[in-house]
Amino acid sequence: MSTLRFSRKQLCVPYALFLICFVVAPLIVIIYYAFTNGEGQFSLENLTGFFTSPNTIGTLAYSFAIACVSTAAALLLAYPIAYILARSEWKKKSIIVMIFVLPMWINFTLRLTALKEVLTLIEHNLAYYPFLNSVIGMVYDFLPFMILPIYTTLMKLDNSLLEAANDLGASSVQTFLKVTLPLSVPGIISGIVMVFLPSMTNYVVLDMLYNSTYVMGSLIGSYFAAYDWHNGSMIALVLLLIILIFTLFTNKYEGEDKNRGGALL
Repeated sequence: MSTLRFSRKQLCVPYALFLICFVVAPLIVIIYYAFTNGEGQFSLENLTGFFTSPNTIGTLAYSFAIACVSTAAALLLAYPIAYILARSEWKKKSIIVMIFVLPMWINFTLRLTALKEVLTLIEHNLAYYPFLNSVIGMVYDFLPFMILPIYTTLMKLDNSLLEAANDLGASSVQTFLKVTLPLSVPGIISGIVMVFLPSMTNYVVLDMLYNSTYVMGSLIGSYFAAYDWHNGSMIALVLLLIILIFTLFTNKYEGEDKNRGGALL
């Protein structure tokens, strides 16, 4: 009885089909609508409209501001937590890490609803501080995505480097700034990517916390809801290019930092 044998190329077929159906094909549709008008003719009107419309540019700037502030706040909270967990001698620290991950197991809407109730008790009217509430909501939802990569990177640090720095007379602050922080940059970059990108497009947080200002995700949704697929597709395509450039830049920086870390080792 003959046995079935699969080569590596054959095992790639399901993944290739998935990419074609759910990545390549939708992207082709977006590109088609982005560069055509209502009559199906090639047009650059949608592209010029993106960069000349005050509404679109204002929404992009607002989305960028929310993403930057949310990412910075998440990083300031996540790094000390990850550092304490990674460098501590607690036997049960894996359980503490799980506590930070547990909210990710709860439905996204339920978490936001609970946060809205807490903020309502504090502020009484969420419409007074829409930007602040949106940042709080983003940080609340995406903080575990910042903690985990930093914690993983810090856990992998070679303790002999820290001991060598101490033997050479470096203080704890100098050891942190010269050894620990530079070697943890790959984890920081991974966390920034995982928080910054969804923060630019996540309009559910704004809607549930009574922020009536559009972000890029809600702006795209409004165009598609109005059956204006052409402008909606162009905004989605430009945003995709921005995200791609940002990802390539961070990956390049992460690669350079790994090389510097390797030289240090």
